[in-house]
Amino acid sequence: MSQIQVKDDQGVRIISFNRPEKRNAFNLKMYQQVTEYLIQGEADNDIRTFMLRGEDNCFTSGNDIADFLASGELNDTHPTVQFLHCLLNLKKPIVAAVSGAAVGIGTTMLLHCDLVYADNSAKFQLPFVNLALVPEAASSLLLPLIVGQQKAAELILLAESFNAETACELNIINNVIEQSELDTFVLSQAKKLAAQPPLALQASKKLLRYNQAEVKAQMLAELEVFGERLKSDEAKARFQAFLKR
Repeated sequence: MSQIQVKDDQGVRIISFNRPEKRNAFNLKMYQQVTEYLIQGEADNDIRTFMLRGEDNCFTSGNDIADFLASGELNDTHPTVQFLHCLLNLKKPIVAAVSGAAVGIGTTMLLHCDLVYADNSAKFQLPFVNLALVPEAASSLLLPLIVGQQKAAELILLAESFNAETACELNIINNVIEQSELDTFVLSQAKKLAAQPPLALQASKKLLRYNQAEVKAQMLAELEVFGERLKSDEAKARFQAFLKR
């Protein structure tokens, strides 16, 4: 079965992460598939909005570390970089349903979503400094704008996990929903968006995301430092310890 599943429902493209044996950790193929489904949906007039979710009550535990370390330079052809640029450039709204782990990219991708809901099992974490790395997906810019400078520093520099209630209080997510109702509720929200006049919806999203040029510049700056950090002795030692666990 595919590690990325897609289903279209009344104008909503539902993209599900489906690698439960690895807690839905993203490998390069998964990044490629999600990007392709988003680009296809963007070009399809019958698709009005996107919904991201994870199978098996888990959003994603982040990057598959071993796969990522073997993936080469973080340039414009790298699947992870292409996914980040795709998220940044989407004209159509994107909503997310978060259950269980939302680690690394699992948290930072949410900063590019228009609506985000989670259940009480959700655990968010930005573990980059723990791995001797730096934030990505322009989270070093977006997170302070959303939660404030001091709280962003706490989340990024201490790199500790936090729950859905905290994420809601910090405005990282819109609301906390019962686990049994999460997917149904988020799909209903996505369908409400899909029922709106599409060009007005996209124009309004663009106005809300007025600082995309700045976000892209920060994303590129992060990637440059991230690539340098990946090659550092400090990061290599952390990754070796992580992979031995």
